[in-house]
Amino acid sequence: MATRRVPLVLLACGSFNPITNQHMRLFELARDHMHSTGQYQVVGGIVSPVSDGYGKQGLVLAKHRIAMAKLALQSSNWVTVDEWESQQPDWTETVVTMRYHYGRILEEYEQSTGMHDDFTGTTTPLSGPCPQLKLLCGADFLDTFKIPGLWRDDHVEEVAGRFGLVCVSRGGLQPERAVHESDTLSRQRQNIFLVREWVRNETSATEVRRALRRDRSVKYLIPDSVIEYIHQHNLYTEDSERRNKGTVLRPLAKQAQPVKSLDD
Repeated sequence: MATRRVPLVLLACGSFNPITNQHMRLFELARDHMHSTGQYQVVGGIVSPVSDGYGKQGLVLAKHRIAMAKLALQSSNWVTVDEWESQQPDWTETVVTMRYHYGRILEEYEQSTGMHDDFTGTTTPLSGPCPQLKLLCGADFLDTFKIPGLWRDDHVEEVAGRFGLVCVSRGGLQPERAVHESDTLSRQRQNIFLVREWVRNETSATEVRRALRRDRSVKYLIPDSVIEYIHQHNLYTEDSERRNKGTVLRPLAKQAQPVKSLDD
């Protein structure tokens, strides 16, 4: 009898400042890889832009980043944009965002399948494997675990252990090394899926913003609808790039460690 695949939702957190074709490509690569394992059936994807409280230099308002992400994903029939994290008054830890979304996923699952109490008082699903949520990221994300003060150890353990990571390689970065060099990630390596992108794409939101400030073309790097929105609202100018300049990132301020910035 064939084993039923585990329903899986992929969650991508980040600035999306702005969302790029490469951001969206990560979802397609991750879905193909997780399907190829024979264990999972990807049933959805979520883009969760960070709140304005993140404090990153050049971060435009969340309402614009949300609008651009929605425009970019109009052609997707399985990836959606969620506003919850972006609407929080303060920056939200990744693990907190994951708990929120997993709670919603379980609630929908219970409503769709029905739950029952067994004789021990334990509530169990009537049928089918319980859905999972995994964090989708680029290889550079794994390197953030090494930045002093950015992550709490218990949060890394929960993200990697309870939920899991789907990490897509980017450029010359070596995600395998990041896993090897972290005791926590090494312990949870069975729950970390490394995906190789053989079609090289070095597009970064940082370079897109730089091109826009210099009035250079970004066509084919981001969707036309997003380009139009950026021009309509005069986003990514020299003035906007100075926003939050000199501000310590909120994660680091919370941990009281004076490291200043991260790449996209």
